[in-house]
Amino acid sequence: MTLLLLAVAIASEITATVSLKLSEGFTKLVPSIVVVIGYGSAFYFLSQALKRGMNLGVAYGIWSAIGVAAVAAIGALFLGERLTLVQVGGIGLVILGVLALELGGAH
Repeated sequence: MTLLLLAVAIASEITATVSLKLSEGFTKLVPSIVVVIGYGSAFYFLSQALKRGMNLGVAYGIWSAIGVAAVAAIGALFLGERLTLVQVGGIGLVILGVLALELGGAH
């Protein structure tokens, strides 16, 4: 259940972050509303995952890694943003860091 709550939190955060770009500095109403609802939902569902016992470092690490990778991919695929090889390597390092957190916590 905690992983499902975390997944909903991550999806909400990704939606809010993409909408932040689309809101054009909060000048477009619908994307601006999605930003506020998305971030509110993201933090609510993250808090519920933590309340049910998920480790903070692991939860935030997974949130960060998936969020960074997904937003970067969405930006490159749908928003015309450039993704360099160095940036892809950085995303890989973030993911490796999360794996280190998870594996280190298991011992």
